[in-house]
Amino acid sequence: MIHNTIPRWTIVTPVLAWAAIAASSAAGGHALYLALLAALLAGTVFAAVHHAEVVAHKVGEPFGTLILALAVTVIEVALIISFMLGGGEEKLALARDTIFSAIMITCNGILGICLLLGGLRHREQNFQLSGAKAALTVLAAISVLALVLPNYGTSQPGPLLSSSQLAFTGVVSLVLYGAFVFVQTIRHRDYFLVEGSHDEDEHAPPPSNKVAMLSVGALLVCLVAVVTLAKLLSPSIERFVVDAGAPAAVVGIIIASLVLLPEGLAAANAARADKVQTSLNLALGSALASIGLTIPTVAMIFVFMGEPLILGLENKETIFLLLTLVACSLSLSVGRTTILQGIVHLVIFASFVFFAISP
Repeated sequence: MIHNTIPRWTIVTPVLAWAAIAASSAAGGHALYLALLAALLAGTVFAAVHHAEVVAHKVGEPFGTLILALAVTVIEVALIISFMLGGGEEKLALARDTIFSAIMITCNGILGICLLLGGLRHREQNFQLSGAKAALTVLAAISVLALVLPNYGTSQPGPLLSSSQLAFTGVVSLVLYGAFVFVQTIRHRDYFLVEGSHDEDEHAPPPSNKVAMLSVGALLVCLVAVVTLAKLLSPSIERFVVDAGAPAAVVGIIIASLVLLPEGLAAANAARADKVQTSLNLALGSALASIGLTIPTVAMIFVFMGEPLILGLENKETIFLLLTLVACSLSLSVGRTTILQGIVHLVIFASFVFFAISP
């Protein structure tokens, strides 16, 4: 529930994070210090999402889920850039791996959990079919154009893109996402609104202007802290992945999982409260924001720097992406869901994780 006060932990956590950042030069790479940084990074991400939820509740739906998606995307982009800059050729595919992981987590992991929990508690759940179809159409277009098409270009050997192709891909992704946001918030806003919900949070009074403004400021502080903490932790995370013998793509899964965890919990709670429409808005909106905003941002940075960027997926990942798009289209084709769709998506997600760790 969104109260008209700010929980103390959402202020204390980023303050502690900044204190730990200030002590980085003295602490060095001590294991306990790194563990503290990891805990504070996770807590600061949760605090950032909480403040985004406060602001979202102030502006209402469907703008609320849009603000949450934007906040999550800012964190994701910041983490990607923190890991990629100065990382050499082995980091050229990190943006691709993180974006692909975010799609798999949102469209299979989060969506599967929501449909399973909602089905177990409410048997069947109804949602706005028009909104789900609109989101899936845009997601299919952006993901194929940005993550599959680069493998088939001739100006650069796939999966690389030339500077002009990278810029064009960024523009196309931004245009498609902008069109979706326009439809979601203005043109056909009713496609994405919750129908028949009786959850008390939805009808609770919005936070005061003072609380909302404080949350805006705290959100900015949290976002900057997340970026700084990620920069301090990135070498340790990479060493952990290498020491475990896992592929480099696992780093992308870790980044996406950390960023999407709070929003995933919010979506699961909404499904349990019989608000599967909100769950779909969060899951599909996060996937769209992840690719529709991250691709243009990363593309702009790398075009400006004149550096190459790997975007094209490998064959195995392409199969998982196409399977996910087909499964989502079929699962959300009739306007109601059961536990069966949830189980299918969770099996796809488990397969994705297994083959990522054991290729």
